[in-house]
Amino acid sequence: MTVIYPSPIFGPVHSRRLGVSLGINLMPADGKLCSFNCIYCECGFNEDFRPKLPRPTREEVYNALKARLQDMQANGPAPDVLTFAGNGEPTAHPHFPEIIADTLSLRDKYFPNAKVSVLSNSTFIHKPAVFEALKRVDNNILKLDTVDEAYIHALDRPTGKYSVEDIIAGMKAFEGKCIIQTMFLKGGYKGQDMDNTSDKYVLPWLERVKEIAPQKVMIYTIDRETPDHDLRKATHEELDRIGALVKEAGLEVSVSY
Repeated sequence: MTVIYPSPIFGPVHSRRLGVSLGINLMPADGKLCSFNCIYCECGFNEDFRPKLPRPTREEVYNALKARLQDMQANGPAPDVLTFAGNGEPTAHPHFPEIIADTLSLRDKYFPNAKVSVLSNSTFIHKPAVFEALKRVDNNILKLDTVDEAYIHALDRPTGKYSVEDIIAGMKAFEGKCIIQTMFLKGGYKGQDMDNTSDKYVLPWLERVKEIAPQKVMIYTIDRETPDHDLRKATHEELDRIGALVKEAGLEVSVSY
């Protein structure tokens, strides 16, 4: 079953990776808007869920987040994290930098111990205002599913111009203030083998991750139903093996099954 998230605030949900997470969705509430069209996306394929509504405005996000945080302060639960996620790429919102500034000020007022996280596919980190905003958040979580460009075009299916070298250069520019998140999976799509758990994909990816030198690496696999049903979860053993290689490389790693 496909998940289309309410906008601009949803949850809190219990995140495998982040704890009690209050979601902030900067995309329209009635569909999906993303610079990727991943074959594993729980929100479905872009073309199947074209939104008719606009994105929420900066003011709408601010007012909805403030009201929700006041309610959580009065009634619980306390959030561990405020997470920018939802029906598409959050950094694509034209007022993303200003919304980050608003969110940090509201966080400081209501739940100063909560972290602010952004789940991004990295396609807008070349924009200076987006880059600076991401440097301000606690968890700047950037997607890098492999470093094989052909594979990325088959798995993540960028909707615009995409260069893995440009993305990696943008990640390095954070000078360690980022978390790399990578999806490992198995199965196929339209007759193509999509398994990226073998050394063919893992070892070149690991070399580039070492160059990026992130504060942490998050590896995970499919959790919810995908729009294409020939995809499968990576096994615990496969994820543990990859996690051990990341650890051996001297990087902190978290593994989500």
